[in-house]
Amino acid sequence: MSEDGFDLIIHAPNRLKICALLDSVERAEFGVVQERLDVSASVLSKHVGVLMDAGYVKQDKAVRDTRQRVWLLLTRAGREAYRGHVAALHEIVAQASEPAVGGGDA
Repeated sequence: MSEDGFDLIIHAPNRLKICALLDSVERAEFGVVQERLDVSASVLSKHVGVLMDAGYVKQDKAVRDTRQRVWLLLTRAGREAYRGHVAALHEIVAQASEPAVGGGDA
């Protein structure tokens, strides 16, 4: 993560969507996240793996109704990184909305 909060790990669209979804809940079942993102299990697994390697996402596994279930949750570090990244994106947009200095022709 850079000093301004912009995080290249989170910035990839599917990883950003995963973090956004997980930031709004305590945890989410893998299948629900897969359905909400409309991606294959392998694509979701790849992105979750990157987020886990960074320490941003954790998996909890448990057997429920005789099936193994996998829940995903955002770690404290993941939540801080995600919120810092969103703040950095807001700052980028705000700066782009400011009038140009100098007023010359482009």
